[in-house]
Amino acid sequence: MKEQSVSDPSKKYSKLITAVSVLIPLVVAILFTVRLPNVAPLDFLPPIYASINALTAMILVVAFVAIRQKKIKLHESLMKSAIALSLVFLVMYVAYHMTSDPTPFGGDGILRYIYYFILISHIILSIGIIPMVLVTYVRAISERFADHKKISVITFPIWLYIAITGVVVYLMISPYY
Repeated sequence: MKEQSVSDPSKKYSKLITAVSVLIPLVVAILFTVRLPNVAPLDFLPPIYASINALTAMILVVAFVAIRQKKIKLHESLMKSAIALSLVFLVMYVAYHMTSDPTPFGGDGILRYIYYFILISHIILSIGIIPMVLVTYVRAISERFADHKKISVITFPIWLYIAITGVVVYLMISPYY
């Protein structure tokens, strides 16, 4: 395995990536236990953040096509947009859950198993994608493009799956809101 030099700009980010990758899921989990008093439920947010997931998925696909066509600046802008949208999604998602009671899934039979499989895989992968996106991004901004490409071929399909399944989960649970 190739050792990073001390002057490697991506090395300075490794502790920050680790901290962010641990803190985000931890803070989200803690905030899920908090209910904001005297705040009306933000019931209008789920279709908005589902739309953000859909837009993120589209941007990821367009960014993939852009890099295949060697449109590097476009790819870079799109990926920054996808990261920003993911952050906006997260803020809205947490805000919704801090003001609203959980919505139980009302389907039954095989549909129930499908829903929970999609939901659980979506949640687990959404935790794991945090360090992957950050490492992928840092390798790009550090101009370590060979290493960036190695991880991006893993990061891209997982992130795309998360964005798409976020929409699917919303569509499956929306009749029960």
